[in-house]
Amino acid sequence: MAERKSPGMVMASAGPAGFPGVVPKPTPDTEEFWAGARERELRIQRCNACERFYFYPRFFCPRCWSTDVEWKVTSGQGRLASYVINARPVPPFPKDVPQIIALIDLDEGVRMMSNIIDVEPDPANLAIGARVCVDFIERGEYMLPVFRLVDES
Repeated sequence: MAERKSPGMVMASAGPAGFPGVVPKPTPDTEEFWAGARERELRIQRCNACERFYFYPRFFCPRCWSTDVEWKVTSGQGRLASYVINARPVPPFPKDVPQIIALIDLDEGVRMMSNIIDVEPDPANLAIGARVCVDFIERGEYMLPVFRLVDES
């Protein structure tokens, strides 16, 4: 298996059923995030001192520096803040399958990067501010949080 170092992720030559993609590799700071994803829960941290959510996982609050933090299950709801349609994915992703890489503003007040799935990768289908909800796809023995557009009609 080919490996590329990055925080909490490993690029693998093949995921489940031979489908290539990103396979999570938990670290001490991200173990709870990935445990939640396995249970189809989007968990993020909340500071008990300043009462704010934050993301990416770390042992202290990036706003007030408190270490009095805990993991909370989020609503999994948010809005599309920005996106790019990657028409030339790098290996190990299939070259002929464009990816929608998105910034999601969760209702809890944090921004995270993920993918939008189950929509044609065309800007006409992707309105900034559109409602999204979390879903999960298999990656090795883990589940990876991704987002789907929510029909607001």
